[in-house]
Amino acid sequence: MDRISLNASERNIVGKKVKKLRLEGLVPGHVFGKGLETEHVSVDGKDFHKAFASSGETGLIDLKIGEEKIRPVLIRGVQYDPVTGGLLNIDFYQVDLKQKVKVPVPLVLIGEEPESVKLGENIVLQTLNEVEVEALPTDLVEKIEVDITSLKNVDDSISIGQLSYDREKLTVQAAADEIVVKLAPAVSAEMEKLLEEQAAEAEAAAETATEEAAPAEGTTPEGEAVEGGEEAPTESAEGEAKTESEEAPKE
Repeated sequence: MDRISLNASERNIVGKKVKKLRLEGLVPGHVFGKGLETEHVSVDGKDFHKAFASSGETGLIDLKIGEEKIRPVLIRGVQYDPVTGGLLNIDFYQVDLKQKVKVPVPLVLIGEEPESVKLGENIVLQTLNEVEVEALPTDLVEKIEVDITSLKNVDDSISIGQLSYDREKLTVQAAADEIVVKLAPAVSAEMEKLLEEQAAEAEAAAETATEEAAPAEGTTPEGEAVEGGEEAPTESAEGEAKTESEEAPKE
């Protein structure tokens, strides 16, 4: 990985006063390392964004503090404002170029997806997104690529031991048989069984609701029994019949 340069200035402003630096487009930072005294620095926000986009957390940066000091550093922490998203603080870790360091490296999938994935029958399931590696600072890599072209059938997988990287320079801190990615059904057997059970429960609930809503045979909608299954006259009908009988002339 190419070395990247980033200019920095020694910083005497600390505490709440660093707000003034941010208003000027500068970002406060710290340089620390094993057995070293912490240095307070500031860097231009735009320059840092460009450097960070190229280096990530595994790329070595030559941090130039003033005119004379050059520190080989890794970016170990970046703090952002949760509201504005602006840079608040940066932690630079100074390394010894002759001593190995451990850093997380992302695992990036490459290659063509199987036809079954394109048809929606299967999915490529990535179970490991990054892995910790140990290497000299100058031997660190930005990422480790995982070629999924070999995945053809369900349960085909790629493990740590099958990854392609320079084993003389990098030591991956994970078991060789640990799975990185595998080909799995779009709907697992467990999920399919669960969906069937849910569908059966929904159908049973619908049938129960229909039976409870329908009136029983030989009853009015209110549930009152009627002889012969005939509908009982309502109160208003009985009143009308009585009135007609009273008003009819006698023979």
